[in-house]
Amino acid sequence: MTGTSTFGFIGLGVMGEPMCRHLVQTTKQPVLIHDINPEPLARLVQAGAVDVGSIAGLAKADIIFISMPSGEHLKKICEVPGGLLELARAGQTIVDLSTSPLKLTRELAGAFAAKGADYADAPVARTRAAAEAGTLAISVGATAGVFARIEPLLRCFASEVTHCGEVGSGQVVKILNNMVVVGTVTALCEAAAIANAAGVSTETLFDAFSKGSADSFALRNHGYKAVAAGEFPERVFSTDYMHKDVSYALDMAKDAGIEAREAALGARLLTEASRAGFGANYWPVIVKIIERSSK
Repeated sequence: MTGTSTFGFIGLGVMGEPMCRHLVQTTKQPVLIHDINPEPLARLVQAGAVDVGSIAGLAKADIIFISMPSGEHLKKICEVPGGLLELARAGQTIVDLSTSPLKLTRELAGAFAAKGADYADAPVARTRAAAEAGTLAISVGATAGVFARIEPLLRCFASEVTHCGEVGSGQVVKILNNMVVVGTVTALCEAAAIANAAGVSTETLFDAFSKGSADSFALRNHGYKAVAAGEFPERVFSTDYMHKDVSYALDMAKDAGIEAREAALGARLLTEASRAGFGANYWPVIVKIIERSSK
């Protein structure tokens, strides 16, 4: 798909593994891979990827995709001695698929540029099921030239790829997307608790919402599948992960001098849910915190 370029992928977790698998299967090229967990490595080797065993081995790739759980993890694999930044070279392209802080994104882009390497932020949105299906949505921050280079590769595992502007723009859009989703789901959870107290079931309420102006992606996915069903499994987008993303939004708001009251409420609920033992559960579990407040 990109001539003689070689591809690498580091971070093979819940989202990273299926993205990497799609990259291997669609490009029909051996993708260099690295992760600290042996299970996804073994599965992807079966699919045709090559386990290089180290960051140094991965750094031989021309285009490297990164899928990390947090900015802290991203910073570590880039800046640790023997990390991606130290091994970067002119002509290389680094693509961060993680949701990472805006400041860190711009700092890393500058550091890689000093080595002659290009950097793009391309955080992914939608669910684990979308990652498995190859129908993720990706917002990209990059120069026009870098975007043109990586877009065909991103479309191996995404059905929507949007160029949002220069480096950092993708993170801004993704982080604020999650901020809005948390606000919407919080409203759905509050509405469900109030309806239940008034004798109307969550299912009836959400069915009516879906036929009117309160319909939304959040209702049809987080509302029906988690809040109404009462199902908040682990190894899906967790409370702790969502709290991380909302905290990034609050950091941006603070820098802009904006009081993001709704985002602050969402962060507070997510914090309470984590303290109540739901940190590893699917994040709409905040409904339990809202329900408890009425008792």
